[in-house]
Amino acid sequence: MKNLITEAIGTFFLVLTVGLTVIPQSPFAPLAIGCALMIMVYMGGPISGGHFNPAVTLAVWMRGKLPPAQVLPYWLAQITGALLAAITVRIVLGSTFAPSPAANLLPALLVELLFTFALALVVLNTATSAATAGNSYFGLAIGFTIVVAAFAGGPVSGGAFNPAVGIGPTLVHLTGGGSISDLWLYIVGPLAGGALAALVFRVQHAGVVD
Repeated sequence: MKNLITEAIGTFFLVLTVGLTVIPQSPFAPLAIGCALMIMVYMGGPISGGHFNPAVTLAVWMRGKLPPAQVLPYWLAQITGALLAAITVRIVLGSTFAPSPAANLLPALLVELLFTFALALVVLNTATSAATAGNSYFGLAIGFTIVVAAFAGGPVSGGAFNPAVGIGPTLVHLTGGGSISDLWLYIVGPLAGGALAALVFRVQHAGVVD
């Protein structure tokens, strides 16, 4: 239970930061979002692994560091945290939000896949590998991966890189007249990126007992 509570809390503050910086169109939104993830990873890493992202959970499971029975509960906890955060943003700002692509669907899907791949691969190599066990920089590496992703890929795809960031805000956005037509992008792209990261990690560490 402590793992699920931690995943919900971490995802909550990640998505809360997204909403409170993206709706006012802060130019520092990518930095704030990446820092929020970094802080929450340092908070939750020793307890739950600090995933806060269903795509990362998928990658960690495929890598063999999460029991199969915990995948769905982790996903539900993350989506619940995201949903509660989106509701909180609506209470605080009186507005809803949801990621949406600024480009055609294929470029947006590719950007979501590639930067989630980068995020998950960084997580696997800095937070689940014996070669980097005990390091103090894993949170920085993970958080700044999202800073890069948000600055570089956000203008193309809407910058979710996380199915929970897509699902929670989109469901709340529906109450304000929003649409779910683009939601699949933020589920398919990130999950594919997470799965690809797990496969590449195996290649990187082939022959290594870990």
